[in-house]
Amino acid sequence: MTSLGQFLRWVDVPIEEVTARIIVHYIEFLMARGLRPKTINCYLERIRQFYHYLIQEEGLELVNPVKRGYGQRMSIPLPKHLTEEDLYALFKACKTSRDRAMFMLMLRCGLRVGEVADLSLGEIDLRRRRLLIHDGKGRKDRIVYLSDDVLLALDDYFTMRPESTTAKVFLVEKGSYRNQPLSVRGIQKRIEYYAQKTGLRISCHSLRHTMATQMLNADAELVTIQDLLGHRWITTTQRYCRISNRKVQRDYYKAMEVVMQRTGYYQSAH
Repeated sequence: MTSLGQFLRWVDVPIEEVTARIIVHYIEFLMARGLRPKTINCYLERIRQFYHYLIQEEGLELVNPVKRGYGQRMSIPLPKHLTEEDLYALFKACKTSRDRAMFMLMLRCGLRVGEVADLSLGEIDLRRRRLLIHDGKGRKDRIVYLSDDVLLALDDYFTMRPESTTAKVFLVEKGSYRNQPLSVRGIQKRIEYYAQKTGLRISCHSLRHTMATQMLNADAELVTIQDLLGHRWITTTQRYCRISNRKVQRDYYKAMEVVMQRTGYYQSAH
């Protein structure tokens, strides 16, 4: 049975008499059945479209009972970050210096896959150990810095990189498009290849998440991570706090030492 058909069987008044309050009761009915917010929102959208059709196409004088604010909030999944063992397995499996350099830029500099694909030779300043992300997400420029292992990975790649008329850093290595700029999809296919080869659940974005988590666990300031990742809102960066358990643990014990020194409730009671 379709979601719309189910609603029409459930409702006990003519469709012309369905009110917003009835829709609220229907949402409660769906929640009681254990449906997920995403599924409930799909049901509501079908009903909204049905009433939109009756009003616009059939000319019925109705008020659409499904209000826009009735959609259920869907939980935002936590960013997936990789363990040290995962990272070791990934880089051990890397076949080429190009792949290692691409993955290191995402892991150590927090670059998005599109930013890696768009990176040009003139935007890398090896002497000052930094690179310019030009016109990133939200049309913002930003500076990111190069760690020692990123410098080594880039140096290895540039030693092997063939001559090309394109200024883009990363090139296709085989086939009819050899020496042409590597596309976003091309980079994603490389990470998918290594995911299959190693059995790891990894993606380009998980490398970026891992960089943020590692920096937070190393006590980097949240605003610093926000700036490096190019997040517009600090709330986006704060999501990483929810998975950075080691920092939370350190902060807790450090704060509790101060609290206990000031109060000493347990000691004074014994």
